[in-house]
Amino acid sequence: MTTKLFSPYTIKDVTLKNRIVMSPMCMYSSHNEDGHIQNWHRTHYTSRAVGQVGLIIVEATAVTPQGRISPQDLGIWGDEHIDGFQELVGLVKEHGARIGIQLAHAGRKAVLEGEIVAPSAIAFNEQSKKPKEMTKTEIAETVEAFKKGAERAKKAGFDVIEIHGAHGYLINQFLSPLSNKRNDEYGGTAENRYRILREVIDAVKTVWDGPLFVRVSANDYHENGLTPADYIIFSKWMKEQGVDLIDVSSGAVVPAHIHAFPSYQVPYSEIIRNEAGIATGAVGLITSPIQAEEILQNDRADLVFLGRELLRDPYWPRTAAKELGVEIEAPKQYERGWL
Repeated sequence: MTTKLFSPYTIKDVTLKNRIVMSPMCMYSSHNEDGHIQNWHRTHYTSRAVGQVGLIIVEATAVTPQGRISPQDLGIWGDEHIDGFQELVGLVKEHGARIGIQLAHAGRKAVLEGEIVAPSAIAFNEQSKKPKEMTKTEIAETVEAFKKGAERAKKAGFDVIEIHGAHGYLINQFLSPLSNKRNDEYGGTAENRYRILREVIDAVKTVWDGPLFVRVSANDYHENGLTPADYIIFSKWMKEQGVDLIDVSSGAVVPAHIHAFPSYQVPYSEIIRNEAGIATGAVGLITSPIQAEEILQNDRADLVFLGRELLRDPYWPRTAAKELGVEIEAPKQYERGWL
């Protein structure tokens, strides 16, 4: 049987052996609060490579100390972080997987001591700290921090960079009119709200020529918020800038009730893929092999991103291959128990 799930996929000069991607998921395990890789990360990510995942994307990694979601987040704000990531990249690639990193800044959703920043001085909810509105100088410094993070990611040997523009973090806060009330060139119109993402993409591309993804939240789930129609426009702009794939998630820029069900976010991926003419990754309660294959066969996405299912089963590709009737190569050490 020919399946799309286990067919190779090439972006620029990087070929994934299958279309299974491990979504970036925060581990909150940099226990020394210095942003460095720990044994947990080495075990966690390498296990999924042994399990035959095609592309593994390392969790949201802060480009500044202030941009961490929590004090235990991974960081890439200093050259001292490169060695740890270089080691992790080597461990993952030993097993035939490709590896990416998600560059991030939490903005007003940072849970840290001291000052936090955002496009506007609006807290996420009643329990959250009120952020300081970013100055233009601070915006420029943040753009430069993304560029420096990309430069370090390249030195560490990553295959893919993903810019985190989703889940209510800093770039998403700029994009949404619910969290961006600025009166300067970074607020107001769609073009202005997109400006920081445009600048980040342009800055990253000055030091990075490999595959570039952007994760977005394609629906704010609020009557005055952004919808997939808005993200078609943003995605066209990203395509013009040279972004290779949109990783399509949704929600979390403001508190909202989200009716979640299997594949509930896949239509957003399908709409952006077809209307913006750009490759997409589908996410959101994708758990079964048949479900993943349907998404790909019906051209609803180019890659399938799994999160919690890969936490439950690091060897999910083996499970999927058995169910879909496909033979995939086992790690030599596991051959006797693979069939």
